[in-house]
Amino acid sequence: MKKILATLICILPLLSIAQVPIAHYKIYDVKKQKLIQLEEILSNMKNVDVLFFGEEHNDAIAHQLELELYQKMSSSFPKTVLSLEMFHNDVQPVMDEYLLGLISEKNFVKEARVWKNYDDYKPMIEYAKAYHLPVIAANAATRYSNAVSKSGLSILDQFPKNSSPFLPPLPVDTATGKYYEKFIAMLGGHGMGTMKIYQTQNLWDATMSWSIAKYLKSNKGTKVFQVNGRFHSDEKLGTLAKLKTLLPKLKIANISCFSGEDFISPDWEKYSSLGDYILLTDPAVKRTF
Repeated sequence: MKKILATLICILPLLSIAQVPIAHYKIYDVKKQKLIQLEEILSNMKNVDVLFFGEEHNDAIAHQLELELYQKMSSSFPKTVLSLEMFHNDVQPVMDEYLLGLISEKNFVKEARVWKNYDDYKPMIEYAKAYHLPVIAANAATRYSNAVSKSGLSILDQFPKNSSPFLPPLPVDTATGKYYEKFIAMLGGHGMGTMKIYQTQNLWDATMSWSIAKYLKSNKGTKVFQVNGRFHSDEKLGTLAKLKTLLPKLKIANISCFSGEDFISPDWEKYSSLGDYILLTDPAVKRTF
C-alpha cells in the first residue's frame, strides 16, 4: 500500500497540464500576422507531422512551455513522440530502459550522460515515463562530435562498420550558404578551427534529422515534438532543412523561442523570418543558469 501511495504522489503532479502564466510570454503567428494562444498551435498540429521547438537552453519560461505543449500534444495526438537534442543516440537503450522503469534514475542520469541542466528537461522525461510515451535520443554521440571537431567530417569515413548504427548517412552535407554565413557571424570570423566546429554542427543536424526520419519511417502516423537549440531550426535551416531533404513530403512547423528585450512592445516584423511561430519570453524572469 505504501508503494502504491508513493507512486501516486509522484505521478499526480503530471496528471494536470502545466500552465505557464501568460504574462510571461507572447506567441505570434507569422502567417496570420497576429498574437495567438498556445492552443492555436495545438489546433494547427492536425496538419503538421513535426513541430520544432527552438529554445535558448537557459530560458526558464521556454522549458515550462515545452512541457505544457508536449502534454497537450500527447493528450490530443496519442501517437506523439518527444525528440531531444539533449540526448545522444548511443544512449537510446538507456533511455528506453528508464522509461520502462527497469533502471534507477541514478543509473539513468549517469549512463545517459545528461546535460548539466537536466532538471530543465526532467519534467518532460518523467511525463513520458508516467504515460509510457517514447522519447528519441536524437543527437550525435559525443565521441563522433569530438572526432569531427578535431579532424573534420572526413574522419567519419574511417570508423568501422559497427559504428554505422550511430552515424547518419555519409557523407554529411556541410550546408553552405545562409546557414554557414549565420554560423560564421555568430562565431565572429572564418578559419580552419571555425570550419571544423561548423562541420560538427552539421553532424548534429544530420544525426538529429536522421533520428527523426528513421522513427517516422517505422512508426506511421506519428507526430514528433522536436526540442533543440533554436539555431538548429531558426529560418527553417539546420536540422529542419536536413529533415526536409530526407523526407520531402513531411509537413513541418517551427517555433523560435527566445527572451526579447522588446517584450513589452515587440517588433514582430523583425523576427518574422525565424519561424512559423515566434514565442517571446519575459526577460525579467530569472534564467535557469
